[in-house]
Amino acid sequence: MARATSIQRRWMITIAAWSVGLLIFFPIFWTILTSFKTEAEAIASPPSLFAFEWTLENYGEVQERSNYFRHFMNSVVISLGSTLLGLIIAVPAAWAMAFSPTPRTKDVLMWMLSTKMLPPVGVLIPIYLMFRDTGLLDTRTGLVIVLTLINLPIIVWMLYTYFKEIPGEILEASRMDGATLRDEIIHVLTPMAVPGIASTLLLNVILSWNEAFWTLNLTAAKAAPLTAFIASYSSPEGLFYAKLSAASTMAIAPILIMGWFSQKQLVRGLTFGAVK
Repeated sequence: MARATSIQRRWMITIAAWSVGLLIFFPIFWTILTSFKTEAEAIASPPSLFAFEWTLENYGEVQERSNYFRHFMNSVVISLGSTLLGLIIAVPAAWAMAFSPTPRTKDVLMWMLSTKMLPPVGVLIPIYLMFRDTGLLDTRTGLVIVLTLINLPIIVWMLYTYFKEIPGEILEASRMDGATLRDEIIHVLTPMAVPGIASTLLLNVILSWNEAFWTLNLTAAKAAPLTAFIASYSSPEGLFYAKLSAASTMAIAPILIMGWFSQKQLVRGLTFGAVK
């Protein structure tokens, strides 16, 4: 009886999980379907799910109107650049907080996290003026810097959590064997926290790839990533839903593919240290 109840409960949890997953994925699925419709079919009422004339003309028109690959490369450089720069800064910071804490370490961590509570528009004007005066406006370098600073609190917090799960005795043993501080971080600490570092890297790439506020306000043409590429299809003449859906699909496809193939690593890293 208990076994039957357990199986029934497992099936209920599985069905509930799939239902929530499908509900979350449906807007993406609908966007992909709309990208293969004509503009007339995209705004038809009632909408058709599969019974429409499939076409690729939207993708062709989007590529003719906008240089997709230039925006794609900007997104790659900005997301990877901000992630790597963030890790270079966050790994030593998280190491210091995890293994050489002070009475104010928790306060510093909370202060760093509190900076994420500030609406971005609150600091837009000073950052825009600084970027304009230093020549960083509409440059990849400028976006890498600002996205690094925006996501740095999350990176430090995640790495701090992972590092706290590593026994300090291992690092002490490496010091007794003559390891320098650099060797301790690079050759001892980092390999042991690979799952956590990998999940942090993947999460930061996703956050940087999807960032729209700063990329729309600090770029014009040269460094515009895929978020600006999507926004360019919202015009005063109206919304062209089929073309907008095609542009959105082209923008989210790379990050969806990356997330699909790295989901095991991401889940493993996010649950790293959760079970002792």
